[in-house]
Amino acid sequence: MASVVIIKTGDAFPEVVNQYGDFEQLFIQQLSTALPEHLTLTVWDARESAVLPPLSTLAGVMLTGSHSMVSEAEPWSEALKPWLQQALTEDIPMLGVCYGHQLMAAALGGISDYHPAGRESGTHQVRLTRAGQQDPLFGQLPECFPAHLTHAQSVMQLPPNTTVLAHNSHDAHQALRYGPRQWSVQFHPEFTQPVMGAYIERQRSALQAQGEDPEALLSAITATDDASSLLRRFLAFI
Repeated sequence: MASVVIIKTGDAFPEVVNQYGDFEQLFIQQLSTALPEHLTLTVWDARESAVLPPLSTLAGVMLTGSHSMVSEAEPWSEALKPWLQQALTEDIPMLGVCYGHQLMAAALGGISDYHPAGRESGTHQVRLTRAGQQDPLFGQLPECFPAHLTHAQSVMQLPPNTTVLAHNSHDAHQALRYGPRQWSVQFHPEFTQPVMGAYIERQRSALQAQGEDPEALLSAITATDDASSLLRRFLAFI
């Protein structure tokens, strides 16, 4: 059977892990109902092993979010960069999420760093570009759809030959495509409404400090079925 590896780049907050599962478990929960019989899901924690999975054994790659920062260039994170470059060269399907999005962009020649407008948290609207509306993965989505977000860093400079597929008022690079089957998103398609709520509660003081209203953000949480569908439909490109 062909293996799709979920590259674990960090842990969710303990209360999220205890109640809803860690990042990789949230991926698996979204994917389990749509996993074809010929595919299996495996998890590899990038922080715990210096030996990267051989690309020849993989049918696809997904990268999770993290509370780490790409700009801090932790050794385990830097070690992934040439591996991701080679995966693109070999046209292995990839989908990066949040930290995975920023890491893919940095690995392929862009710059990821702190966003000058601060943190973006909550359920916010994301809008497809014209390229996004024509993209094989994103093209089935509505032109504008809600997505769960929590991030302090963003892709601040695009890699060469990268296509912007989605944006919003906070972030010009909400979704990117690097090759025929290589994508990344700043938002969290694996998050559920309760998980998004738990993140806002944990970040309450930080959000207030930058002038946000946590109660309004909590009230605005809504279902993000279109965003979540990206995880399941990504499997069709493997």
